[in-house]
Amino acid sequence: MHAGEQTAEEIADLERLGTELASSGLQADVRAVPGRLPYLDVRNPRASVLAEKVYAQAGAFWFSWAEKIAGCDEVTTAAGILARVLRTVDGE
Repeated sequence: MHAGEQTAEEIADLERLGTELASSGLQADVRAVPGRLPYLDVRNPRASVLAEKVYAQAGAFWFSWAEKIAGCDEVTTAAGILARVLRTVDGE
């Protein structure tokens, strides 16, 4: 697999996760900056300080601090974990 193909696959994985996160009320936008790894910018619209950059690499989603969230084939699981991490105290 070439780098361009790998990047396209990673972006597709991030977009699938973003769609799942949107259904739980989080904002998620794919960012693809030339020369950098693409990432998903995830935010809780109720508290902008609750945000995270999520990467898709080696078949898995990763937190910005290089901790694995879940496999790219486990979109629902990854979205659930991120929703818990980025929830406000009242649970939203």
